[in-house]
Amino acid sequence: MKRPGAAVAGSLVDGRRKRATVRDVAARAGVSVATVSRVLAGGYPVLAETRRRVERAARELGYVPNAHARSLAECGGDAGGGSIAVVVRTVAVPHHAYVAQAAQEEAARRGRLSLICTTGGDAAREVSILQMTREQGAEAVILVGGVVADEEYLARTRRQAYALAEAGSRLVLCGRPGLGEGVPAPVVDYDNAGGARAVTEHLLGAGHRRIAFLGAAPGHSTAEGRVAGYRRALAEHGLAPDPELEIPAGPGRSEGYRALRRRLEAGGPAFTAVVAGTDLAAAGALQALREHGLRVPEDVSVAGYDDVPPAAELGLTTVRLPYHELGRAAVRLALARADGEPRVTLPTRLVTRDSVRPPVPSSA
Repeated sequence: MKRPGAAVAGSLVDGRRKRATVRDVAARAGVSVATVSRVLAGGYPVLAETRRRVERAARELGYVPNAHARSLAECGGDAGGGSIAVVVRTVAVPHHAYVAQAAQEEAARRGRLSLICTTGGDAAREVSILQMTREQGAEAVILVGGVVADEEYLARTRRQAYALAEAGSRLVLCGRPGLGEGVPAPVVDYDNAGGARAVTEHLLGAGHRRIAFLGAAPGHSTAEGRVAGYRRALAEHGLAPDPELEIPAGPGRSEGYRALRRRLEAGGPAFTAVVAGTDLAAAGALQALREHGLRVPEDVSVAGYDDVPPAAELGLTTVRLPYHELGRAAVRLALARADGEPRVTLPTRLVTRDSVRPPVPSSA
């Protein structure tokens, strides 16, 4: 029999008792999720009355702290430091792994514990991860990598940015478009379009005028920035962009291979050089060209973007991204707590290797 005045822990779902969450405790105590996390972690300066309300709400709801969340709090480090969540699409591709590793190192240097989360490109999973990290009192969340920045994404992510800020946390966008003026989500980015412009100018400087872009993906922020840089370089040399030379392709090696192989087999406009949207797509392009009987760079020059393996092994001219500085800067910005919507833009660098040479006169 239930004691008079005692509350039932959680609620019934399909006949089973639902486990109370930090959010339930916060609602019962009339405080923020961040305040509940700080009270339950201990060691944080909280008003005595607030602490009593939170502890009473936790008892009444039968709240049991999540072991993982508790470990984050216990390992949080200095000056109220807690955890920093780094959210990437996947760690199976080098550029995401490099940024995540650098962020983890910077967080550790500042006494914070890192939580690396992957979404697989699933928007619903990204939302769930943001909600989980907010409930667990993460000090900051860093979203890494390009995205299709449509209105649905912008509205969804703005809501998450405000919710994190209300909970005492902070959202940082790394390599993603900003969410608009006044939204509490600073941006750490790199000169994406500038890198594509530089590598295209390198090919133009070598004498190429028919340059294909492999990796067009309308709507995707990273790909669109690179196409924009490619087009700008052409325009600065008095060349109009040819839509037939902008070849749709995903960022992976197999996607680049299939897309260029289809184009080669179908014929179409001739080109003497290829700018691939990623090094992995460039590696696929090299295979497709070789199978088609074309030599690189004797017959066709090829350049990539990212400077990740296997670029050096292939002797690939490419654009080097500041991966490590992106991760470190994202953590610094997350912890700086500056007002407004600061933005940090880092430079890229052209890396020249052996995959580019002037076109032969007969194919120019």
